[in-house]
Amino acid sequence: MTVEQQDRADVAPGPGGFAEFVSARGPALQRFAFLLTGSAHDAADLVQGALERAWPRWSQLSRTTTAEAYLRRSIVNASVSAWRKDRRLVSVEETEHARRPGGHQLDHAADVTDADHAWRLCAALPPQQRAAVVLRFYEDLSFAEVAAVLDCPESTARSHVHRAVAALRLRLEQGTDHE
Repeated sequence: MTVEQQDRADVAPGPGGFAEFVSARGPALQRFAFLLTGSAHDAADLVQGALERAWPRWSQLSRTTTAEAYLRRSIVNASVSAWRKDRRLVSVEETEHARRPGGHQLDHAADVTDADHAWRLCAALPPQQRAAVVLRFYEDLSFAEVAAVLDCPESTARSHVHRAVAALRLRLEQGTDHE
């Protein structure tokens, strides 16, 4: 059984089973949030916030099969909100400590792995498209399930995935993924 299959093992959220649910599904939620943000710290904050919002409603959520979908949607919403807030920030110019003593830029290309390469490609996608791609290809959800998590029609979920894949393909063909 793969990690994804173990993560997908049915964890029935019981009325008093919040801690058990978090223990069983927390790592999968963390990975999901990490794939949305690219930062372990931000992912932990997103999951923590989603769990905080779910706790008061847990008795209601635990009686349905949508507890995890609720948490994923909450994580996506918080990620999109953070992205919107962050894009208004003005980045500071590169600091001097990021340069080599001779004045040349540090070359991190040698340290890039396939996962880093894929993340850089995905990080350039708009948040909704990135979330749709993560849900569809990493979480292996159907388009209907992706639509449920993103709270949109299935056709919109398909459109997000299609546009994201087209953008990724174009970046790969043009070789602009290293810029």
